[in-house]
Amino acid sequence: MTEQNAIYQEVCGLLTKLFEIDPEDISPEARLYEDLELDSIDAVDMIVHLQKKTGKKIKPETFKAVRTVQDVVDAVEQLLREE
Repeated sequence: MTEQNAIYQEVCGLLTKLFEIDPEDISPEARLYEDLELDSIDAVDMIVHLQKKTGKKIKPETFKAVRTVQDVVDAVEQLLREE
């Protein structure tokens, strides 16, 4: 399993557990706000959980550009590379 795949699985699990989103609705192209109906508070909750999982501080400006599930995966992968 690639690191990106592992991150994707983690993000999907988070979306399913935290926001009760049907796993079938989650895809790399799924838009967080339009398709998955998250709001800004949900996005903050997701960032907090991802920070706990990675042990890294996620910069708010990093997440302002995030629009899709794949964007979240890419942002987390980038964060993990910056060690």
